[in-house]
Amino acid sequence: MFYSYCGVKVFYKFRNKVSKNPILLLHGWGVDSGIFDNIVSQFPNKSFLCVDFPPFGKSQKKIENFNIYSYVTMIMSLCQHLNIEECDILAHSFGGRVAGILASVKCSLVRSCIFVDSAGILPKRNLKYYFKIYKYKLFKKLGISTLNMGSKDYRQLDDNLKKVFNSIVNEDISPYFKSITSKCLIVWGEKDKETPLYMAKKMNRYIKNSKLKIIKDTGHFCFLSSPLSFYKIISEFWEEL
Repeated sequence: MFYSYCGVKVFYKFRNKVSKNPILLLHGWGVDSGIFDNIVSQFPNKSFLCVDFPPFGKSQKKIENFNIYSYVTMIMSLCQHLNIEECDILAHSFGGRVAGILASVKCSLVRSCIFVDSAGILPKRNLKYYFKIYKYKLFKKLGISTLNMGSKDYRQLDDNLKKVFNSIVNEDISPYFKSITSKCLIVWGEKDKETPLYMAKKMNRYIKNSKLKIIKDTGHFCFLSSPLSFYKIISEFWEEL
């Protein structure tokens, strides 16, 4: 099914629809809601609302002037459209940015939240990083190609999406984490390189009502690389609710 938000077609679907208040699944950058298929299959007694963030999955590919707040208000608008008054959230990576702001500004909507290898905490920067930024700006000014600069995610984007991506990754949402009152679980891969473990510990300190669970020998996709451990952790959390 599709929902139109500010002229952008957003794909969503319900899975295992057995209750009025679903678990909202928010995926990471560069993938789509299909990445959660194993979780949906593992919990047939749970209702899930799966959304493809534009421009990924089946949602509209061309978007303009989007930022992190566009995605937050998009989810709020969709929930209102579907008459969802309360939900639980499971968010991975980029989805954690959206969930963090949503749980802060619309606390009546979010009963609980599971953050999985979540983004949103600005990374520690060293001199090497600032040298790369200086080099990139200098090359652009001199008209030298910058096609091979930046992360793999960044290089694959068109110019418009690069602006969207930059506005998102440079946004520090830690103040929102600090004001969350919902019950939260933070699940992290011990060897995550994209969002290192120190970010999880910061989130745990910022979110007052949160617990941190670390899955050993896993990386940024801990729910895929160690599914049984992950299922056990989130199952216990949902049972406590």
